[in-house]
This record gives sequence, C-alpha cells and structure tokens, in this order.
Amino acid sequence: MNMSTSKATSDMQQQFHALADFIATRLQGSERFTCWFSGESTDFVRFNRGLIRQPGHVQQANLSLSLIDGQRQARGEFSLSGVADIDRERLTRLVEELRVQLPDLPDDPYLLIATEVQDSTRVVASALPPAGDMVEEILAAAHAHDFVGILASGPLFRGFANSYGQRNWHEIASFNLDFSLYLAGDKAVKSSYAGFDWQGDAFRARYADAAAQLELLRRPAQRIAPGPCRAYLTPTALSEVIGMLGWGGVSEKSLRTKYSSLRRMRDEGLRLHPSIQLAEHTAAGLGPAFQPQGFIKAPRVELIRDGALVGSLISPRTAREFDLQPNGDEGMDAVELAAGTLPQADVLQALGDGVYIGNLWYLNYSDRASCRMTGMTRFASFKVEGGEIVAPLEVMRFDESLYRMLGDKLLGLTRERELLIDSQSYEQRGTGSMLLPGTLVEDFSFVL
Repeated sequence: MNMSTSKATSDMQQQFHALADFIATRLQGSERFTCWFSGESTDFVRFNRGLIRQPGHVQQANLSLSLIDGQRQARGEFSLSGVADIDRERLTRLVEELRVQLPDLPDDPYLLIATEVQDSTRVVASALPPAGDMVEEILAAAHAHDFVGILASGPLFRGFANSYGQRNWHEIASFNLDFSLYLAGDKAVKSSYAGFDWQGDAFRARYADAAAQLELLRRPAQRIAPGPCRAYLTPTALSEVIGMLGWGGVSEKSLRTKYSSLRRMRDEGLRLHPSIQLAEHTAAGLGPAFQPQGFIKAPRVELIRDGALVGSLISPRTAREFDLQPNGDEGMDAVELAAGTLPQADVLQALGDGVYIGNLWYLNYSDRASCRMTGMTRFASFKVEGGEIVAPLEVMRFDESLYRMLGDKLLGLTRERELLIDSQSYEQRGTGSMLLPGTLVEDFSFVL
C-alpha cells in the first residue's frame, strides 16, 4: 500500500470498515460473510558482520473473506492496494467467485460463527523510537563483533467484520531484534531483545551478556557422559519446550480425541510441580482479543494451576462439536508462565555442577502420550562446575518428559522473566509471544 507509515496507522481501520460495508452490499438472498484483515507497517533491517546489509520497509494489508450460506462456506483472500476503486473491484470479483463455489461444497457440520454483535477497538499508542535511533544503538554495540541479525519494528493491524454488523479492530506496535554473535566454525551466541518499548540500557545489558558468553566459547569445548545431569534452561531454551504444547497439548479437541501430549493430566490426574502456573494471557500479548469467526477471546485462560490441568483452549469448531463455549483458538499465542523465587544472578551458584543450556532446537515428541520429547542443545550451552562456567558444551541430545522437567525434578524457576516475541516474518510478522522464567532441573536426561 503506497502511503506513509503515519497515514497507514490512521487510515487502515477506516479502509477496512469501508470494505466491510461494501461487502454487505454484494450479498444475495441468505448469504452471510465474515472477513479478516491483517496488515503491518514494518521497518526491517538486516545486519551482517556488524554492518547494515539490507534496510527496508514493508507496508501491506490482506483481506480474507468467507462467504456463507446455510452451513456452507467458501473462502478466498487477496492483497489490498490501498486504492478504494481497485480494491472494491477485486472484492466484487472475489464474492462472485465464492458464490459460484458454494453450491458444490458440502455442509460443514461444525461451522460456528458469532451472531451476537460484540464490537471492540484496541489501539495501543506506539512507544517505539524511530527505527534509525534503534539501529544507531545496535551499531554502536556491535562494532567489535561479527554481529548477525534482523530488527523488525512497527505497528501490526488486525480486524474482523461480519454481515451482522460486528466490527473489531486491533492495533499495536512492537519490536524484535533477533541476533547472533558469531565466533568461528559452528560457534555462535544467539540472543534476542523484544518488546513494546525500546530501552537502550536493557538492550546493552542483553548484548553484554551475549558478548561475555562469546568469550567463553573461545575455550575448548567439552563433552559430558550421557545420563542424568543437573541443568539450567534459559527462558529461550524453555520456550522450545513450552512451544511443543502448542502442538495440540492444551487443545480441547486434542484432549478429547486423546491426541494431546497432556491427556494423562486430564485422564489420569497426573500433575506438574505445584509452582507451575501456565496461562494463555491474550490481554497482555501482541495478538488481537478476537478471532476469525468473530468470537471474543477470553482475556486470560488458566491452563495449569498449581501443577494441575484446569483449562484448555476451545475453538468455535470444537465448541460446536462438543457443545461448549469457545474461548479463542486452540493454538497458544500469548503464553505466560508464572515466575519463581530464584534470582537470575544466583542461577550458576544454584546450578553448582551441571549444564547451562542457552538454546534448544530440533525438538519432537519421542513419546507423545507421556509428553516426552527429544532435541539438541544449540549455540551457547556450557559445562558448569562449582557454580562457574568452565567450558562450552559440545552438542548433545536430550530425551526428557515434561512431567519430570516441570514436575518432580523441577528445582526452581527464576524470579525474572523474559518476553520472547515470535520472530517469524514469512508472508507477515507473527503475533505469538511468551513470557517465561528460566528453569533449574535435577536429573535432566542426555542420551547422546
């Protein structure tokens, strides 16, 4: 869309509402519609070797339309140009194409859309400095290292409308700096800094921690024998573990069909450590408080309380199938794990002899029914002796159950938590976020 960022911020909502009103004039007979708007005005800067390699700005908006008649629906989408006449012409063609498809589609027995109008508008004023100011601070810190990364910053827009007159709008700005400090070969420290309000002191502290770890990587790497080992998982490493629960773990549909990795918590009463409090906290996240069928998401859904499974995420389709009330979507988008009491500054001392795990990757379930998963250590992970880092850790594979990691083998959670924002930007920036502490675990199982 060819307009300035400030104008896009003020005009996108009006454009969306005008298009939604236009769709209503295209309907025939018993037809209904829902439409979903997603847009962004993003400054992207790619860094390599501590220098800017690719600056750019992406401004885009997309409209997804569902045409509904009875229990049949046809869906289509297109990119908006920002020119009213052009977009209305494209929209007219799309409605006609979907109308042709409808008679050939089967009834959808689980189709459920919101019919009670619940309008909402959430516009959070941007607290971000100009992208150029952030870049200057990044370059000032990065001049002494082979710094590689991407900065993405700016507002995101989401909107919903339907033929019943419901209109919802969500607008919020954030930034995400996903970066690595590269040493040589396969040696690098990966880190990130993300949020809604750039703080130079916080960025420099995060960068200094990464630079200190980079110096530790210069030492010869060591390997430990496979078997149980005391371990500390940073919030970044823990995010990979918690992220696995997004594969149907807290989905009501998956729980009822026995596909969920947490089904034993519901069926057999298994529990995690009493300190585990896990929630989907939409009100504190980056994503909107409404979803593509027009239902309003609960501001906060308790999933695990005092180690017990007490809730789940229920989509409209699941609600229709099992006669329930929807509370959002069944994938986690705003994860929040309660903090513990272990000060971050005392982590190494509390670890004593063991392994400091900075990152994990390649995770998969080795036994879904037991919520057992396997994966590899990555980037800056270290061997610790007597509360001090002594050497980088060679890449190792773990195989461990969540019922142990966050259950009877959990020793503590850090008092400080880190906000991690989804760094994916394929097609559009993601809205996922996690607010997580670090985790101290006894007898973490390494297998290779």
